[in-house]
Amino acid sequence: MQLKTTKDRILDLLKREVRMTVGALSERLEITDMAVRKHLLAMEKDGLIVTEEIRQPMGRPVQSYTLSAKGELLFPKSYEGLSVEFLQDIQALYGSKSVEQLFQNREKRLTKEYTLRMQKKSHQERMQELQTIQNEKGYMADITKIDDNSYELIEYNCPIMAVAKEYKVACKCETSMFKNVLQTENVNRTSCKTEGNDHCRFQISF
Repeated sequence: MQLKTTKDRILDLLKREVRMTVGALSERLEITDMAVRKHLLAMEKDGLIVTEEIRQPMGRPVQSYTLSAKGELLFPKSYEGLSVEFLQDIQALYGSKSVEQLFQNREKRLTKEYTLRMQKKSHQERMQELQTIQNEKGYMADITKIDDNSYELIEYNCPIMAVAKEYKVACKCETSMFKNVLQTENVNRTSCKTEGNDHCRFQISF
């Protein structure tokens, strides 16, 4: 497996944390501030990141870095055969119900696919498998165990973002699918990228 470069690690951290200072990046990467600044300067020149000034109650403003639109494009954006224009055409021809039915059909297919990989697994093993599947599909997923029966799932990337922003039923179907494959009704989406939040987060308990 190819090791990530420092540039890749910076991009990955900015995707996950949204905005970071030189000091924070230096600490996470375990390299000097000077080395971080050198990489950030090159990435800013390439248009991959942008600088923001964060005002402090006291002292000088702090420089913070975040991904640019060009930087965001480096992360998976596979629409899995869906496109906004295609769905809009279907809606115009056959109405909103037909689009909802398409997403429900997709949910059924994914439920079947995920369920096959969840068979004979414990709750924790199901959560680990869910993280693996979501990462395979480009969601940059992380799972944190809160207690014996509770977990938080974070998706740092949404590979169907353009579709989901236009058709919120996509998010509803994803939550429903998680409930089915994890075999629990206690799946709550606490934040969503389509609503302007930094990441999609789920609280899951068994």
